[in-house]
Amino acid sequence: MFKKILLAEDFQDTNQGISEMLREKLQIPIIRDELYCDKAYNRLKYAVDQREPFGLLITDLFFKGDHVERKLTSGLELIQAARNLQPEIKVIVNSMEDNPSKIDALFKDQEINAYVCKGRHGLTELVRAIREVYHNRTYVSPGIDLNVSNNVFELEEFDLMILQSLAEGLTKKEISEKFKKDNITPNSESTIDKRVSKMFDEFGAKNTNHLIAKMIREEKI
Repeated sequence: MFKKILLAEDFQDTNQGISEMLREKLQIPIIRDELYCDKAYNRLKYAVDQREPFGLLITDLFFKGDHVERKLTSGLELIQAARNLQPEIKVIVNSMEDNPSKIDALFKDQEINAYVCKGRHGLTELVRAIREVYHNRTYVSPGIDLNVSNNVFELEEFDLMILQSLAEGLTKKEISEKFKKDNITPNSESTIDKRVSKMFDEFGAKNTNHLIAKMIREEKI
């Protein structure tokens, strides 16, 4: 079982409840928690620098803003930063989000290892997810059906924003900078590149202009 787990959740009571459950059910010796993504990242970095890295990151997706200045404002940004720092770290998202297409994108674009939807049985499912991830298996809460639209690709609002920016003549790097300025997440250039590549594949587009032309004909943008 994992020896070190890091929790990132902006409600202290939730962190405490998860920590107590994991110690009781899984006997994990080291569990640390942080209320801010920046502090969670700093703890990950310190552990890597000390050559005592965490084996698992459990994070929410949404973190409420307050008076504390932040660089990383969401779980998505924390996941991306953690992956850049420690590519092999396992990641479980523990959140209220229940949109199958958005959760599916987390597995495909962010390569998370498990998704637990907060709810009545959330803690029990989280324990189960940790066990599955430890054995190199993925896990999704039973109430979430990722076989959306019979595997027909659906454009999300995020994809439409990317397409609109491409239609305006922006490069992927410029789109990344624009999204960061407008506090739109995810906003890394690599994530945008993955979404564009996926749209190329799904719609059989040869290049950006061809993709935009196809979307216009189908009245997607």
